[in-house]
Amino acid sequence: MFGSLTGSPNLPNSDMGERLLNAAASKSIRHMFSQSESVDVVIRCSPSSKILQGSIDSFKMNGRGLVIRKEFQVEEMSFETDAVSINFGAVLKGQIRLKQPTQAIAQVILSESGINQAFSAELVKQRLENISTPQLSALSGDEPVSFTDVELQLLPDNQVQIFAKAELPHHGTVPVSVITTLVVERRRRISFQDPQFQPDAVPAELQEISQSLTQAFVQILDNMIDLDRFDLDGVMMRINRLETQGNKLLFSGYAQIERFPGT
Repeated sequence: MFGSLTGSPNLPNSDMGERLLNAAASKSIRHMFSQSESVDVVIRCSPSSKILQGSIDSFKMNGRGLVIRKEFQVEEMSFETDAVSINFGAVLKGQIRLKQPTQAIAQVILSESGINQAFSAELVKQRLENISTPQLSALSGDEPVSFTDVELQLLPDNQVQIFAKAELPHHGTVPVSVITTLVVERRRRISFQDPQFQPDAVPAELQEISQSLTQAFVQILDNMIDLDRFDLDGVMMRINRLETQGNKLLFSGYAQIERFPGT
């Protein structure tokens, strides 16, 4: 429709190319999320005419109020790529096609309320209900145990306090309470380390069994949060560090972008 990239009166100029690229990128990025409050895209290219040859200096995205897989809330996510080589012909069709994978510096911010809402997601509840492990079977008489009403509170120094209820056959509901430290393992897994049972939140007559249940509960959590289970379409996330700041949990790392969503 636009003819060749050189010598055609119908060739889009670099400003139009930038607008087309921004529109296509915004559309593709929105495909990553079930819901988004805002997605802002900034293309850096100097001189801007390089866009017509499919060469971009960097690509930056900042999104707020994001929802992944319909149930997992992300307060903010941003990433900025290295130099990117794209197929400009695809841009004219409203698509982004990378000529080769690229990496980006990434940051993700979760809110305490968003984390707590995630504990109600079906994917999470399936891993917390009707559990049978040797440690739990010894407490429940070989009956499955469920953990419900999970509530997490962010603390300084990458610590969290977690409250929950264990539905234990023959004992009814037993509260559990623990303070543990969040640690990144192999850049993709969040580990709950150095668990400290908190007896003050548990009636005295249930503290012994609650402490045993708390240890089992932390082991279950420790095997749950693996980023490979939550990869976005065409984007693999890796974490270099995490930090608790008030009621926010901040992750910084990088994203390996194989392709843009929707393409």
